[in-house]
Amino acid sequence: MGDAVELEVAGRTVRLSSPDKVFFPERGYTKLDVARYYQAVAPGILRALRDRPTTLQRYPDGIEGEWFYQKRAPKGMPDWIPTAHITFPSGRSADEMCPTEEAAVVWAAQYGTLVFHPWPVRRTDVDHPDELRIDLDPQPGTDYDDAARAAHELRAVLDEYGLRGWPKTSGGRGLHVFVPIEPRWTFTQVRRAAIAVGREMERRMPEKVTIKWWKEERGERIFVDYNQTARDRTIASAYSVRPSAHAPVSAPLRWDGVGVAHPEDFDITTMPARFAELGDVHADMDDHAFSLESLLELARRDEHDHGLGDLPYPPEYPKMPGEPSRVQPSRARKPKPTAS
Repeated sequence: MGDAVELEVAGRTVRLSSPDKVFFPERGYTKLDVARYYQAVAPGILRALRDRPTTLQRYPDGIEGEWFYQKRAPKGMPDWIPTAHITFPSGRSADEMCPTEEAAVVWAAQYGTLVFHPWPVRRTDVDHPDELRIDLDPQPGTDYDDAARAAHELRAVLDEYGLRGWPKTSGGRGLHVFVPIEPRWTFTQVRRAAIAVGREMERRMPEKVTIKWWKEERGERIFVDYNQTARDRTIASAYSVRPSAHAPVSAPLRWDGVGVAHPEDFDITTMPARFAELGDVHADMDDHAFSLESLLELARRDEHDHGLGDLPYPPEYPKMPGEPSRVQPSRARKPKPTAS
């Protein structure tokens, strides 16, 4: 696999063993290629991860080998990488790594990390998100272009309610839009705001967008995955490498690039040149923090005026107060007919 190499990253030396191990067989990209990619975009991905509890999606033998999520900080992690203690919906807890330096990302790549999944919180306050994350997920029969059209409508919704979002490709067919918010609300409240956004989009684009949790009800529409805002649900960070054959990456976009640029434009060979030319196009996100009050008021109106309350949580979550049944409609018991 070749001799180990050392990479210099922002004043630290990171040792990379087996640098020639192939991670992406179709293109021949190696562990060293991945590490050098993260070295090239380090300021950008650190901006996305800084001080955030981060789950690592690891592929130690490349994308065709076994992989796993590592939530607990890896053994042997350098003492210059801090952690945060987080609690899962099950009541269990863990100490997760919280990158604060660019070298932490390359260090994680040494252990086969391709995708970084940061929580929407900082280690100083792990119970109050500082980002509202909206996942536009294409369903069968739809594609990235459909997600892009939905994203522009989402932009209009956010603007109407006094917020601003920063879009990025998922690295697959979808789009993510992140809204920096004041860390004043709980996960439950942030999820409620995401539901309100999804319902408003559904009203505006009923044939194109859905917030239906059950797949059998979604149809050929873009699903606004509101449960990505639930505690312990995370979204791949900007600049994360995705485990597909051509090594795509989740690419931050400006709004004028949504629907113009496409996911296949961005991979570990093309993104470094773009980053060198443009820098991190989301660099100003941390300069903003919006209020959720307007969206929470929309949620209150939905409930009061239309009877639209909570929506189902994922199946592994404990039953939540006010949550409707988690039984999918086709399996729900039908009421017995009354005797005439």
